[in-house]
Amino acid sequence: MTNFNEISNFIWSIADLIRDVFKRGKYQDVILPFTTLKRLDSVLEGTKKDVLETAKKLSEKGIENRDPQLRKASGYAFYNTSRYTFRTLLDDAQNLRDNLTAYINSFSPNVREIMEKFDFFRTIEKLDQSGLLYLVMQRFNDSHLDLHPDKVDNLTMGYVFEDLIRRFNEALNENPGEHFTPREVIKVMVNLSVNNDKEIREKNHIVRTIYDPCCGSGGMLSIAKERIMEINAETEVYLYGQEVNPETYALCKSDMLIKSVDGRDAENIRDESTLSKDKFPNDRFDIILANPPYGKDWSQDEKTVRYEASRGTAGRFSAGLPRKSDGQLLFLQHMISKMRPIEEGGSRIAIIMNGSPLFTGDAGSGESEIRRWIIENDWLEAIIAMPEQLFYNTGIATYIWLITNKKEERRKGKVQLIDATSLWSPMRKSLGNKRRELTEEHIRKITELYNDFKNEEQSKIFHNEYFGFRKITIERPLRLNFIANDERISRLDDQTAFVNLAKSKKKKSVEQISLEETQGKEQQKEIKKVLRTLPQRLYRNKAEFETDLDKAFESSTVKLNAQLKKAILDALSERDEMADICLDSKGKPEPDSELRDTETVPLGEDIHKYFEREVKPFVPDAWINKKIKDPKDGKTGKVGYEINFNRYFYEYKPPRSLEEIQADLNEVEREILDLLKDVIE
Repeated sequence: MTNFNEISNFIWSIADLIRDVFKRGKYQDVILPFTTLKRLDSVLEGTKKDVLETAKKLSEKGIENRDPQLRKASGYAFYNTSRYTFRTLLDDAQNLRDNLTAYINSFSPNVREIMEKFDFFRTIEKLDQSGLLYLVMQRFNDSHLDLHPDKVDNLTMGYVFEDLIRRFNEALNENPGEHFTPREVIKVMVNLSVNNDKEIREKNHIVRTIYDPCCGSGGMLSIAKERIMEINAETEVYLYGQEVNPETYALCKSDMLIKSVDGRDAENIRDESTLSKDKFPNDRFDIILANPPYGKDWSQDEKTVRYEASRGTAGRFSAGLPRKSDGQLLFLQHMISKMRPIEEGGSRIAIIMNGSPLFTGDAGSGESEIRRWIIENDWLEAIIAMPEQLFYNTGIATYIWLITNKKEERRKGKVQLIDATSLWSPMRKSLGNKRRELTEEHIRKITELYNDFKNEEQSKIFHNEYFGFRKITIERPLRLNFIANDERISRLDDQTAFVNLAKSKKKKSVEQISLEETQGKEQQKEIKKVLRTLPQRLYRNKAEFETDLDKAFESSTVKLNAQLKKAILDALSERDEMADICLDSKGKPEPDSELRDTETVPLGEDIHKYFEREVKPFVPDAWINKKIKDPKDGKTGKVGYEINFNRYFYEYKPPRSLEEIQADLNEVEREILDLLKDVIE
């Protein structure tokens, strides 16, 4: 078997052996570590004899630090000093559990760590107790399953692991998109990331570092390296990654051990959450790639995230915090914090996200402020709208963001939007929700659109300011009428200030509480009594009503404070378009909160001219609330940024004529009549 589908199907079939002992969601606890172990053993098969001989000589000489020599003997950055191989372990069925455990412990420390991340020893114990250990080992040693690199190359093996992960996550109804990205999408991201790197294309022995803060099983890092090596085989590429999921971290690290002879890339793969535990705090990278999980709740990382945000520009999240239910823009801020300063060569970022980061969040929100920070710093270079149904787990729309601090001169102050949604081919056989794929021609076309940097059907160029707006608050005057009739006086019972008169505010004795409540109820009765003495007419002027109200309470034992007076005015009033405008203590119109509205004014346009043109002719009594200002520039209104792809690439299609519709209906009627005739006859 060399086809990844055949290999994946065979390995998945082994789950039939364990279905009565392991729940469907736990199949990966068995399948993934055994597959990894089989692959590692296959890699070491050719140098097994040399490793054992070297280990014996070093032991006889009493050399404790044997790691360098054993690595050299194996030809890889890992080794195994057990006399057993994955296959010969079956020769001693009675002691299989103990021998398998000893065999794993005979690996180099980097492989033992991988097995520990799988929590594999517990799985071995469970399989042994249920009498399944030998059967599972036997299936993995089937002659049809040869995972040696000569039979199954690293690319195919990567597909196998990713397909298995997809199946596991479908069984758990989880999101496999958290772990890997389709290869063709990675190729697009890498193409656009290195496109303007003349050194890679023109010079030899160039060093480039690639970083993925949520590297999953390592597919994005591996494909990125391969793509760069295709462009220039003399490039020295160093990979760095971090992954929160223990199993996929283990897969990534084992894959890197096999691909990297010196183990350098494997050592640069770290575990735990990037958001709360950055394992590369002082590192900066040339190329930064990621497909962060969509809709990731960052509650578990909240303490560190908020601390980082509080540090301002010294922290990673100074621009703003998105809503708790989606951490995509946190990953993007983290990636930006990893860019090299321009004097050190700068960096390029390619990140793929769903549509939410483009427009979620109003002006002043965390999401909008993050977009503002990126665009106003002139880091956003391009966004590519990708076809739907590209990913294994979802058919939703996705977008590649290209961000850099080293824009070409022609791109400075501008953002390119590319609509690549029509560039796809149907797959012969779908994988989960992945029903479409990008061909090399599609990848070439997207790269060409980016390179050309022209305004055309699938590519639009905009100035940075185009995506910004200033949200101003429009007020209209409050107009109220007043009358002290029984119906409105009864509304006082719903006013908090009035109700609190009969409540004790402090901890006191029962007698004191009872006395205060009794006195409060008397005050409530007195207030209602005084209100009933007011003229039973409809007031359409607030000042006139307040004058009569104040006079009515002059001889009352109840003295109205500001809260009580407001409660009375609220209870006795109703909105009335025919009433006079209510004025505050300074003689200025009071705003009506129910009539309050907002307008979004494009950045660069004068808000007052906009108001006079777009608002004033329709609501002459309106005004701009100048108290609401942007906290950063101090000007009236809040600045916001959003990117609405549908608006920029929308094509109007006129509706069909009535004649065409009627003709279609007539045709359907004729077809129905013909069918009925056949039934009758």
